[in-house]
Amino acid sequence: MSRVSEIMETMEYGPSVEDSSNVRDWLARNPAFGHFIGGRFTSPGKTFDSRDPSDGELLAQISQGSAEDVALAVKAARKAQKGWAGLSGSERARYLYAIARHVQKRERFLSVLETLDNGKPIRESRDIDIPLVARHFYHHAGWAELLDSRFPGYAPLGVCGQIIPWNFPLLMLAWKIAPALAAGNTVVLKPAEYTSLTALAFAEICQEVGLPAGVVNIVTGDGETGAALVASDVEKIAFTGSTEVGRRIADELAGTGRKLTLELGGKSPFIVMDDADLDAAVEGVVDSIWFNQGQVCCAGSRILVAEAVADRFERLLQTRLAKLRLGAPLDKSTDVGAIVDPVQKDRIVAICRAATDAGAELIGGEAGEGCFIAPGYLRGIEPANPGMQQEIFGPIATLSTFRTADEAIELANNTRYGLAGSVWSESATVATDLAARIKAGVIWINCANLFDAAAPFGGYRESGFGREGARIGMLEYLAEPAVKAVKEKPTTPPVASTGPDAGAGGGIDRTAKLYIGGAQKRPDGGASYKVPGGLAPLGSRKDIRNAVEAASKAGKWAAMGGHARAQVLYYIAENLSARAGDFAARTSKAEVEAAIARAFHYAAWADKFDGANVQAKAGHLVNVIPEPFGVMGVVCPNAQPLAAFMSLVMPAIAMGNRVVAIAAQDDPLAVTDLYQVFDTSDLPGGVVNIITGAKDELAPVLAAHDEVAALWYVGDAAGLTKAERAAGGNLKPVWSPENRDWTKPAAQGETFLQHATQAKTIWLPYGALPEGSGSAAY
Repeated sequence: MSRVSEIMETMEYGPSVEDSSNVRDWLARNPAFGHFIGGRFTSPGKTFDSRDPSDGELLAQISQGSAEDVALAVKAARKAQKGWAGLSGSERARYLYAIARHVQKRERFLSVLETLDNGKPIRESRDIDIPLVARHFYHHAGWAELLDSRFPGYAPLGVCGQIIPWNFPLLMLAWKIAPALAAGNTVVLKPAEYTSLTALAFAEICQEVGLPAGVVNIVTGDGETGAALVASDVEKIAFTGSTEVGRRIADELAGTGRKLTLELGGKSPFIVMDDADLDAAVEGVVDSIWFNQGQVCCAGSRILVAEAVADRFERLLQTRLAKLRLGAPLDKSTDVGAIVDPVQKDRIVAICRAATDAGAELIGGEAGEGCFIAPGYLRGIEPANPGMQQEIFGPIATLSTFRTADEAIELANNTRYGLAGSVWSESATVATDLAARIKAGVIWINCANLFDAAAPFGGYRESGFGREGARIGMLEYLAEPAVKAVKEKPTTPPVASTGPDAGAGGGIDRTAKLYIGGAQKRPDGGASYKVPGGLAPLGSRKDIRNAVEAASKAGKWAAMGGHARAQVLYYIAENLSARAGDFAARTSKAEVEAAIARAFHYAAWADKFDGANVQAKAGHLVNVIPEPFGVMGVVCPNAQPLAAFMSLVMPAIAMGNRVVAIAAQDDPLAVTDLYQVFDTSDLPGGVVNIITGAKDELAPVLAAHDEVAALWYVGDAAGLTKAERAAGGNLKPVWSPENRDWTKPAAQGETFLQHATQAKTIWLPYGALPEGSGSAAY
């Protein structure tokens, strides 16, 4: 044994292993687990092994869920849902509070079980994961209490299917179950096959607090079990996992009307500017990537360093890397634990091999015995290298340099993902400028990998859609206030005509042209089709592409700010009012009045749909900012052409989006006539683009375009299915509001603004941490 004096000289750690006897006793009593359905555990069926990834020890046998098991769980959840929703918010809040308290009482047990099952270091499970689990149930107990006052008119969805990954097994469970229960839903949850044990322990907590049978159901198994849950009779699917699986789920749910949220992969940038505190930045890298084996979808795995400080940064990084302790996860001195499974280890090794074959150099990153990989990074790596483009999901980062802030942003956004990012600079101006320009849902400034139930979490682009946490996360588990639906007027295939355009009349130009980039343009091919009052342009794929290109070039619209956009919308209302008689002759007085009202209403909202500074971790400002999607597609219904068009387009552009709109197929001329109103209202070219033609042919083309970031579709189920499947290519969100009487004042609401924006959460250190606060206290 070393002497104390020798330890003071070497500063070496001795073993400090967390006691696992209670967990092992629990596992000995439960050598095989069934599913948790209807408030009780079923008998184990066909099973598979759950092993400790650090040494391969068998922990337990887990049941492989079948489609029949999933159906039984959904049936139990369905039976319990009405009673659960019938409780008052305060009654549901007490159950959630009780769950939070029981999680706290079993913190040590759950931390050890999580570490044994997942391979992450005990200090991460103990100090970060399990306290956050309790925090989520506390937070959502509050939302349950406040539900009626904060969400008037909203209702539970029903039964929610939830599928979670293996990197944060119990925390991801809490992220999904807590808001679902607070909203009055019941759930069927499938944990990852590698890491099911803490979910099963959570089932015991549900029994301990007396949660009504069937409110929470847990079915274990592999991807086939998850597929059965997606195919089951549930009102919502919430999935966290790979982008590839998320795309398949989106395709399967297309046209079903079931709600979907996806939290998918990431390849997050970690930007270090030349004025950054480099020691702090290096520690941020370690915290973001290596303390959790890189098994975090939002880890800052692409390190981008200003060329002026790159050499010094890399020296500091290598020095810190050499001091990280790789070893037994239950040892409290371990920094880097085990990869969750040999399959995942092999995948990481394969990507590193492909990256080095393509010219990168791997520093560290040695693959050890068992499921261990030493922390490392790939340097000298080009943007197209597989290591830069693929999500490694392991303790391997990439490191490259930049010279200017613009180059840093170009590199940061050179990915199909958009989950998170981290910015390091001592200049608040530089840091916030970069944070605003990174296309990602969460940005940490001079910090990394901070989470809280009050701070929304979710991504842009192919990192998914929807948010978890805070008020916006609650909305994902609630049905929007009901409106009186009006059946969509059926369309008939337009018959192409190459005859002369309809003549002018009524003081409005009847020339059959599209409106693209602020100018009237003939459709590609020059064809038109007959509609009431004349001929309408028959738009094509090329016209959609031209319109999207024009909208993409109008990005300064968002930068104008809410007040400036409001002025333009007020001008639109004013100029439309001046031409009310002409438009009424084409449609009706009620439609024109509704169109004017929409422009005026959303002009009022343009600078008032605010974000929030949420109460998250102490010592941080956490700002939630509603950002426009960018280019949006809008597919209008076939009736009330003017009122519906303005009801859909005005909220979208009020929030800073640019729109490509497919007008009512059978009666679009009143909408094409709007070009005069837009041209005289200082609306920049490209902000609104109008395409007419065969709706069911044009909508999938618009939905599939990579530059279109979100789509609204009002129409029948068949058309919606085609549009949603086309949108799945780059995983853009599709919203299908009910067709309604668009002339009624109640036809609109704040809901449209929520669907016209995506939340960006920005974490900024603020002041000093209160004495005694630390990550474990959060």
